[in-house]
Amino acid sequence: MNTLGPAISEIARAAGAEILAIRERGAAVREKADSSPVTDADEAANALIVAQLGQLTPEIPIIAEESVAVGEIPEIGARFWLVDPLDGTREFIADRDEFTVNIALIEDGRPTLGVVGVPALDKLFVGATGAGAWLEKGGAAAVPIAARAVPDVDAVAVASRSHGNAETEAWLEEHRITRTDRAGSSVKFCRLAEGAADLYPRFGRTMEWDIAAGHAVLAAAGGSVRTLDGADLLYGKPEFENPHFIARGA
Repeated sequence: MNTLGPAISEIARAAGAEILAIRERGAAVREKADSSPVTDADEAANALIVAQLGQLTPEIPIIAEESVAVGEIPEIGARFWLVDPLDGTREFIADRDEFTVNIALIEDGRPTLGVVGVPALDKLFVGATGAGAWLEKGGAAAVPIAARAVPDVDAVAVASRSHGNAETEAWLEEHRITRTDRAGSSVKFCRLAEGAADLYPRFGRTMEWDIAAGHAVLAAAGGSVRTLDGADLLYGKPEFENPHFIARGA
């Protein structure tokens, strides 16, 4: 396993605890310049993760969603961190439990280490290139997880609860998907990684920090994330914006 894995897991847990504490006392909500919602929980988790990553690996630049939102965008090289401190802010505001903490290490355009924390469910998904993927729940020992082979019929898809569109529905119909589970945040990647679903088509705008940690977990579990032309989805793109993609199991 990447030697940074345990430390990153602890940072994700600490950020999750901060988010839950803010939810308990009531989070303040406002709109960012792009009209997306942000809360003081997003900002507190962002500050915590950036500070702790900076201490752990001062030589590795950090691209974090809420830092980028205020113009803090360091120059990146072959290695950099991608951080979404609270993915699924709409789920968080709606008092659902699917919001996640996301930290990913990018090396030469690929996510080689990823942690997805689901603090409200006390779950932590971890994936590292060459080491596999696993789930930690509560105080129990980590359990290895693996993506399942996508079946020719009766494949299960996951799709966004908050960002559905006609393109997604058309793709699901074209591929004869009869069961689609709707969910928020990067938990959709984790469902593929643990073999609970098979396909995740995304035909809407996403940023690199939204998906990098989930991509790392899924790839380590044997799955893939590819653009519509079949190429591997890579990171470090201009403006950090992703093209449409299809995530799939093994």
